[in-house]
Amino acid sequence: MRRVGAALAHRHFLQQALAEAEVALSMGEVPVGAVVVQDGAVVARAHNLRQTLHDPTAHAEILALRAAARELEDWRLAEATIYVTLEPCLMCAAAIAEARLKQVVFAAYDPERGALGSRQHVLGEGLEARRTEVLGGLMEEEASALLKRFFLSRRDV
Repeated sequence: MRRVGAALAHRHFLQQALAEAEVALSMGEVPVGAVVVQDGAVVARAHNLRQTLHDPTAHAEILALRAAARELEDWRLAEATIYVTLEPCLMCAAAIAEARLKQVVFAAYDPERGALGSRQHVLGEGLEARRTEVLGGLMEEEASALLKRFFLSRRDV
């Protein structure tokens, strides 16, 4: 029964991350969303803002981690889980390791830049491997469809 509850929670929070990705899409940003959860409650949410902020580091994960650290008044997010619609890149995976998150749950794999299993696995060795659990591929179809919609629309421009 515990696994069913965890699966439902993962789906619930990934749906919230997908809603953030939809906001990014509506702004002309690559549709990636992230939600940070601790003790069953959302403490931060964000979506990509690289174009809007003219900032190469304004990935959904980075923005969500910053907001969560401010909200919790601690850069150590050891009891938190981040839900993200796309497998984190190297920069975001490193930030996740630095924040010492308990868990990362992502929807779509990123074969080009994914750093949690696709291209490499940043959290797969050393202290990070013992500290951060990684679950990937949950709700992958929904997240992939959103990304495809974005990139197809860009080809028409």
